[in-house]
Order: sequence, then C-alpha cells, then structure tokens
Amino acid sequence: MTRLIVISNRVSPPDGEGKSNQGGLAVALSSALRETNGIWFGWSGNEIDEFTGQINLSRADGVTTATIDLEAQDVEEYYNGFANRTLWPLFHDRTDLAEFERGFAGGYARVNDRFAETLLPLIAPDDDIWVHDYHLIPLGRELRQRGVRNRTAFFLHTPWPVLRLLIALPSHRQLVETLFAYDLIGFQCQTWLDSFLHYVREQFPEAVVDEQGTIAIDGRQVRVIACPIGIDAQEFKASAASAEAEEARRALLGTLDGRKLIMGVDRLDYSKGLEQRFNGYERLLLDHPDYQEGVSLLQIAPPSREDVVSYQDIRKQLEALSGHINGEFATAFWVPLRYVNRGYDRTSLAGMYRAASVGLVTPLRDGMNLVAKEYVAAQDPADPGVLVLSRFAGAAEQMAAALLVNPFSPEELSDALGQALRMPLEERKARWHALMESVERQDVRWWLRRFLDALHGKAIEPVMMPAASPPNGGDRGAESRPAPAARFVAQND
Repeated sequence: MTRLIVISNRVSPPDGEGKSNQGGLAVALSSALRETNGIWFGWSGNEIDEFTGQINLSRADGVTTATIDLEAQDVEEYYNGFANRTLWPLFHDRTDLAEFERGFAGGYARVNDRFAETLLPLIAPDDDIWVHDYHLIPLGRELRQRGVRNRTAFFLHTPWPVLRLLIALPSHRQLVETLFAYDLIGFQCQTWLDSFLHYVREQFPEAVVDEQGTIAIDGRQVRVIACPIGIDAQEFKASAASAEAEEARRALLGTLDGRKLIMGVDRLDYSKGLEQRFNGYERLLLDHPDYQEGVSLLQIAPPSREDVVSYQDIRKQLEALSGHINGEFATAFWVPLRYVNRGYDRTSLAGMYRAASVGLVTPLRDGMNLVAKEYVAAQDPADPGVLVLSRFAGAAEQMAAALLVNPFSPEELSDALGQALRMPLEERKARWHALMESVERQDVRWWLRRFLDALHGKAIEPVMMPAASPPNGGDRGAESRPAPAARFVAQND
C-alpha cells in the first residue's frame, strides 16, 4: 500500500489511551497513517529563538509524527497574522475584520517555504502527499519547485469565499495559482466548490473546466471535488450510550428541574454566530412568555486565539449580552442562559447532547460543522431531540431534515426554536432517522476513502443529498423552508 504523508498546521497524534478524547478527523487520519506506515508532519506548537529545521520524530500507537518548532516572528506573522487575521475572516465573509499587512503575507510565504524544505528529505518517490487547510495553501507549489512529482492533494476545511470577497485580498490571484500545483483539491461541500470554480472561470479565462470538475491550466490537470467530512458515527453513538455519558446526562438534567434544554457547543469565534444566537433566544422569550421558566439555553464556548483582538472583542460582547438576557428574564429559581467558557471531553459532551431537546448550531458561515453531526449521533432513537441548523453551514447540504434557519434573523431563530420545542415525537423521529442515515453512511471513514480514491483517479460515489422538504411536513410555511442547494449557490455568488 502507498505510504501517506499528511501535512497540517498542527499535529494530533494518538494519545495512547484510546480515542475517546480524539476528534473524528484525528482518528481517521491516524488510522490511514497506521495502515500505510505513514507520517504526520506539522508545527509542534513550540517557539524557538532561531529556526533550525530540526525534525522531532516520535511514534505512538503505530503512527509516526514529525514536527518542527517555529520562531516567534513566524508564529506572529504566519499563524496569528496571515492565517488567522487575514485568511480566516476573509474565508468566513468578514472582510471588515481582515487585516492585509505585507509582513503577514511574508511570514506566511516563509513558513510554507520552511515546511517544504524540512519535509523534503522525508518524502519517498511513491508517497501520497495530503496537505490540509488554509494555513498551507502554497505548500504544494513549494514542493513542486523542489522537484516533488508525487501525487499531491489539498483539502480545505473552511468555506471558500465568493469572488467579490476574495478579490479583497491583494494577492488573491497568486494565492489561487499555487493551488494549481496540486493533483486534487477537495472542498467540504458543493457550495464552496462552486464558489472556487466561479473564481477560476472569472479570473483565469485561459483555464478549461470540464463537466467532471477537472481544471486544465498551464499544462496541468487539477481535479476538484466536494467531499464532506463526517464523524466517527458508530463510536460517537456508542459513547453517548456509555455509563460515563449517562452520568453526564443525568447530572445535567438534574439541574433543569424538568425544563427543556437548548444546547450549543462552539469554539469562541465570531464566525459561529453566537451573538445572533443569543438574540434569537431572547426573541423567543419575548415573543413567547410561556417559555419563560420552561426552557434553558446552555452555550459552551471554549476560548480560542486569545491573542487576536477580534476574539477578545467577541468574548466581551457575549459576556455583556448573556448578562443582559439573564438580568432581564432570570428569577430566583431560573437562569435562562448558561454561558460557559470551558471545554468538556467528548464522552461528557455526548451525554449532554442527549439531554438536550434542541441542538442549536447556527454559524454565520462554516466549512462543515461537525457539532451538528455529533448532536444527531448522540440522540436516543426512542426520544430524539431536534437539530436547528444554519443554512450557511456546509453541513446544511447533507442535513436538510434539520430545521434550517437564517441565523441573521432573530425572528426566524425564534420561530425555529418554538417549532423544535413543541414538535411531536413522530416528527422528531422521522427527522432524526433521515439525518442519522446521512451521518452514518457518510462518516469520516467514507470521507477518507472517497478522497484518497479520487487522488488515485478512481471513480467515486456521489454525495447523498437529501430532499429539502422536512419529513412529515412540519408547521412552518413554504416560505420558511430551505431553498434547494443550487438556488442557495446562486444567491451567494
């Protein structure tokens, strides 16, 4: 079997204690690396005074990892700078937060150059090379310039921005040109793929894009596919039914005094729509006073990127807004909103998901969003909760049986929450079964197999795209139902 080399900004090796605290992506990639005797390469997370290029090799649970340390300037310009203050906001439709500094772009190019130079001695002629995410877009070209002719692929875990936003990046054309060095480019969903192809057709008129999604340019053939990532559905389902998860479920239910729970779990990030989510919940309490003291919202939001000013700002805004909501509605016996800035292990979260009558996943823009799939996998089939999902998450294309909403509209969020809270059991079951079928069939191993098959030029099965109409009807009018995926693409391009 061909050896696989995975390159990402950070490395998530097995912890040697089983996989209960590992994400599905880490589990799947670790499995593929173990089967192929592969290598996972990336930044160690450590800083040094001067870059040396020294590789730190280790092996755990059958997986070899190779990491390098970066200088403080590298971290500031490449990671905190271009990756997280330029590309991240730009790729999530927040050009107002994007910072375009030449020093950031220089650091980004320098670190990609250092990754390529350091990785080069580890590459054997027949290895497959798989680069992950926006931190390392130019890495394929850097490797090509050093003579690497291996099969090389890139997968973007974030959205791809529409043309009118991407051209705000001064080096947008040069950045996209580097992607043509790959043999295969993967996107989380058809919407992001369509946005990329629209950009290519407009900005590179010399490129020829065929019906199979192959771009011919500069003498190269680049295949592009939509390949939505999944979760380890069976493992997560089993985790939700474990004694540890049941303990977490009972503990959480014990604090509710019979009230229904709405639950959100998100990294603290402006792309997750937490401010809009809180506003929608406030509107529910205002418009439907009968829900006061009958429902509780638990929002878990572990902090991230705390050195970036925009992340400090969103934390302050959410603290103020949660305080406002609790001050307005709380009683001596009920707190309407629990806003928690800490993380929980996956097993505890699985039990907490099962306790929630509503899973609230409403990002303003998201590449996929695996929390939506985890919530579905954690449910009790006999009494499942309802998923309320942003139509601007990549997951919406596969999860049309959820209540799809526009997170920018407090009224629509309020309506969806009300519908979810009063939904009869039979409709909840019908929606859950439709969602679970997709989550189980198109899991993380399906994603891995499909992507690597495409890299090797094999035929791949189409992505299962459920009908947009909700099972058993539903009580929202036709105007509130999600548009088909093709219409959604047209609106956003």
